[in-house]
Amino acid sequence: MKLVALNNGFRIAFIVCLTFLFFKCADDDVNVNNDIDDDTILNSIDNCVNISNPDQLDTDSDGLGNVCDDDDDDDGILDENDNCPLFPNPDQEDIDNDGIGDACDEDSIVPQFPCINGFANGHPCNGFDLMSHIPVEILGGSGAEGNDSWGWTDSQTGKEYALVGTTTSAAFVDISNPAEPIFLGRLPTETTSSVWRDIKVYNNHAFIVADFTSSTSFTDRQHGMQVFDLTRLRDIENPPVTFQPDIVYNEFGKAHNIVINEESGFAYAVGSDTFSGGPHFINIQNPTSPSASGGYAEDAYSHDAQVVTYSGPDSDYTGKEIYIGSNENEVVIIDITDKNNPVQISTIDYLNIGYTHQGWFTENMEYFLLGDEVDEIDFGINSRTIVFDFSDLDNPVFHMDYLGPTAAIDHNGYVVGNTFYVANYTAGLRAVDISNIDQGTMIESGFIDTYIPDNSTSFNGAWNIYPFFESGNILVSDINGGLFIVRPSN
Repeated sequence: MKLVALNNGFRIAFIVCLTFLFFKCADDDVNVNNDIDDDTILNSIDNCVNISNPDQLDTDSDGLGNVCDDDDDDDGILDENDNCPLFPNPDQEDIDNDGIGDACDEDSIVPQFPCINGFANGHPCNGFDLMSHIPVEILGGSGAEGNDSWGWTDSQTGKEYALVGTTTSAAFVDISNPAEPIFLGRLPTETTSSVWRDIKVYNNHAFIVADFTSSTSFTDRQHGMQVFDLTRLRDIENPPVTFQPDIVYNEFGKAHNIVINEESGFAYAVGSDTFSGGPHFINIQNPTSPSASGGYAEDAYSHDAQVVTYSGPDSDYTGKEIYIGSNENEVVIIDITDKNNPVQISTIDYLNIGYTHQGWFTENMEYFLLGDEVDEIDFGINSRTIVFDFSDLDNPVFHMDYLGPTAAIDHNGYVVGNTFYVANYTAGLRAVDISNIDQGTMIESGFIDTYIPDNSTSFNGAWNIYPFFESGNILVSDINGGLFIVRPSN
């Protein structure tokens, strides 16, 4: 009897345990009649049990709801990498390079002249399509030549605009459809025509200066800095029109370049007829009421410069406003945080100096890429970029030389990500991969030649590049050709 009672006790205990485990598991959400994500769809028929999706959307009909499907369109490309996540497009084609795949792009913009078999409308190319072209005669009038350029993106409308310098004026072009740009009009020079005109943008305003030779009359050299409210471009009904500046800053007459630090709201006129051609400080935080804020003459003439709020590897200068000047025969580094007391940090020169012209930081501010405008002429070398290691601003050192594939003169260059975009006069836009610059390697990754006749050491062709549009549009302003709008090929 005791043995039978003991066996019965075990049976009862076993049944109790099974019952407890069954209901415990039900509580742990294995009961198909539950709705654990609270979307009113029972677990037994929910195509995404753990994430609420009352619409049960399943684009690729694979039985797995979109909200928990890493590849909604079942094209083998994860949604996080897919340029069209709800339409199958395993080739990821994006003809206008706007980040939206052709399969779902309702506003695909096709280049007028794609780069095919090495040419785009007769222009030698590799990796760049010619979206469109506006001749310089349209931008500046009969007899005009092109020079500098910059870009503006209207934060209210998202439209992109090209601001193009010519010998006669600053021209404004709506490039929101880069294959069908609209010439909106021009702002004439304040005095007389000039080979040199420079444009920068801050807070929806363009700031424009011009330079002149010593043979130009004193009166004609009094151009000053034109300030133009770019939001006026939103409402042009019958283009092209002739504009007038909103104001003109007259604390200097001529200037070779205008440099702006958008973080601080200060502009720096360089190569002007003040401060021995060194930087002339201007507070432009209120763009239509610029005010003189001093200057720096000790290192004499600056041809061009870059000014940054420093965030590079040299912690001694974090948060400081740093000026990097290309000063004809050397590069100067100046702390201009205190406008009343700018302090030279260091200078550096290099071998085979022709004319120290213009340079740009890498995005991490570790390296500075410098162009010398006449070393190709003086020393018979190919297009050269001199790279300095600026990881210690007090002790900059030479890092490497990059020699391009042509003899053309390098002019203005800028860095975006791991690409250095440089205007190489007769050889057009050259794109250089700098992802291995630490190891002393730079490799040309693409180009489009805006000047067809040759790649000689003459002052023709591409003057400037503007590669900073989020859309991928790139501006090339050309002395002979005017405005070229290009994009990386798909």
